[in-house]
Amino acid sequence: MNTREQTRMIDVAPGVAQLSDRRTQRRWSIALESYRIGVYPVTRAEYLVTTGQPPPAADEGHLPAIDVSWWDAVRFCNALSRREGLSAAYRFGTEDSVEPDASSTGYRLPTEAEWEHACRAGTTGPRYGELDEIAWYRGNSQEQPHPVGGKHPNAWGLHDMLGNAWEWCWDIYDAEVYGSYRVLRGGGWFDEQWSCRASVRRRSHPTLRLDDVGFRLARSGH
Repeated sequence: MNTREQTRMIDVAPGVAQLSDRRTQRRWSIALESYRIGVYPVTRAEYLVTTGQPPPAADEGHLPAIDVSWWDAVRFCNALSRREGLSAAYRFGTEDSVEPDASSTGYRLPTEAEWEHACRAGTTGPRYGELDEIAWYRGNSQEQPHPVGGKHPNAWGLHDMLGNAWEWCWDIYDAEVYGSYRVLRGGGWFDEQWSCRASVRRRSHPTLRLDDVGFRLARSGH
């Protein structure tokens, strides 16, 4: 898998995402415009090359990029956009403030609704397939991340939407209760099976780097 293959994306037609939160028992719907989303999570090789760091060892390049904070991820999006001649998706201000540019053609993080809509790929159950066939989780991962694309994709051709590494989304989780904490989705290599479901929401502080957290790219459809 070369770098171009790693950044391959699919087009997602407009639709409606149905979301829920187990903690608050809340359910809500979000209408989505067309967008694009990465077939794979960002890999370690792609992340290091784009951020100007030494390339990883040969056997580590296809692992998901983990130990990446939310801030690292949004800065990576702008760096990759600039590298490919696209307009940056984020505008950075003072004191760690950032705003999305709605007119941008560049790379960005998916919203939580975009992520779940893409993960489900038209399905309505907790997962888009049998867990062992689609995801690396505690029951089969030997408690370590695995190269992306090693499990079956969902119906839209997206790999590792569940398991292997949690994925940052753009959204704030619950500002009134958790402040600036951002949404994580998908479950990771160290999680039990109940965490690897399309609807499960997790949160983390945007400055934290965790060994089971990475991200996936999106682009707006215009």
